[in-house]
Amino acid sequence: MARIPRQQLISYEELDSANDLTDAERATWQAARDATAHAYAPYSSFHVGAALLLADGTIFRGTNQENAAFPSGLCAERTALFGLAASQPNHETIVGMAVAARPNGGDFGPALPCGACRQVMLEYEARQGQFIPLLLPSRAGTILRFNSLAAIMPFNFSADDLPAS
Repeated sequence: MARIPRQQLISYEELDSANDLTDAERATWQAARDATAHAYAPYSSFHVGAALLLADGTIFRGTNQENAAFPSGLCAERTALFGLAASQPNHETIVGMAVAARPNGGDFGPALPCGACRQVMLEYEARQGQFIPLLLPSRAGTILRFNSLAAIMPFNFSADDLPAS
């Protein structure tokens, strides 16, 4: 069997600060940061907020929700997406997403979605048939801007991988 070396590239922009964002992105970015105040994180003390920007300008938020019976809690990205779908089944198209995190009483830092969140995020992007741009805070203190959620999980599981029914 032949071995073919391949390389997967991830395309994104790295921005120095929120001043480099568009007005709509800045509002979504700030909403994610503000949402961290409502996280329920008594065990990890790691407060995460997510914000979804809808085509009509509405911003929908989610926060991490922990539970003493691990892993019964849920991440901010999924509470935002699931909450939006549950409360507004015919919601406007999601045209942007941002995630923020900070330790209890601390400064904001990196907030990179876990694998389960990335999988769910991709499903929502596929459901709406349109890319969802994403803003994430990096470990270096910059803002990472992705044009699509698929960029953060290039090898993913989708409905196309299920057997035909």
